[in-house]
Amino acid sequence: MTRPITLFTGQWADMPFEDLCRHAAEWGYDGLEIACWGDHLDVHRVVEDDDYLAAKRETLERHGLGVWAISNHLVGQAVCDDPIDHRHRDILPERVWGDGDPEGVRRRAAEEMKQTARAAARLGVSTVVGFTGSAIWKYVAMFPPVSDEVIRAGYRDFADRWNPVLDVFDEVGVRFAHEVHPSEIAYDYWSTVAALDAVGRREAFGLNWDPSHMIWQDIDPAGFLVDFADRIYHVDCKDTRRRVGNGRNGRLGSHLPWGDPRRGWDFVSTGHGDVPWEDCFRTLNAIGYDGPISIEWEDAGMDRLRGAAEAVEFVRSLAFDPPSASFDAAFSTK
Repeated sequence: MTRPITLFTGQWADMPFEDLCRHAAEWGYDGLEIACWGDHLDVHRVVEDDDYLAAKRETLERHGLGVWAISNHLVGQAVCDDPIDHRHRDILPERVWGDGDPEGVRRRAAEEMKQTARAAARLGVSTVVGFTGSAIWKYVAMFPPVSDEVIRAGYRDFADRWNPVLDVFDEVGVRFAHEVHPSEIAYDYWSTVAALDAVGRREAFGLNWDPSHMIWQDIDPAGFLVDFADRIYHVDCKDTRRRVGNGRNGRLGSHLPWGDPRRGWDFVSTGHGDVPWEDCFRTLNAIGYDGPISIEWEDAGMDRLRGAAEAVEFVRSLAFDPPSASFDAAFSTK
């Protein structure tokens, strides 16, 4: 059951793909969770250009790296986000942003996610990780108040926009693993239940488990694994450190930049925060998760070259296989 340990390349998109592959291999990673931005992966070229696909495979193979998932968070965010604004212009490819008309951006983002599913199939991977966006995240503070119907309409909007995308995922035999994350349609426990229900719990739609987004919301990440065991399609390891005990620092971050000591929480390198990692890895064993363990490195206070190298050793020390037999079997006389 030994699971591959991979590095998510999203935070490394400024580094040429070849250089990152070399680093990841030197650090001891088994492979990459490849982000579909920077020069790391162009989904259209994967689908349409055999030479481009072959070159990507050759680079991975030359460095002894595998790939079990690709990720397209940035485009997925625009499929049902509202509002669509300058933030999206800054993260989206020009072919998706276009003239910036919000509905046009959403439609083009949906088509790009369909192409991402086709690219995953061509690359030989079965999982695409990403965001969904949300028409109702803007109402999270509940004031000015909105009716229950407005919230229900938000989940219907999500289903209406994502079901046609998921149809293509079904056609090519690929699954979408939504990262449960604030600003998305599913950001905590109960919104995850609602999102799954909105798409009829279809098999194409599952979850990317990242405990860092649960810790600062006081959600038990191991309990989440148990309750959504059949929907854990991918695992990202990122850590969060809370600093809310002084009576000043709040859960919402106060619009302060990452790494500011006045924030109530910060993302930190895996193993340096408050995620109960051993409990979580034991629970992953208990639910039978046998997919990749991907390290998503984010830490405003640590050099990433040190952090990524250290994180793979930390995770490998905990990602042990379950025993082949119960320890108390030795007590039996039969």
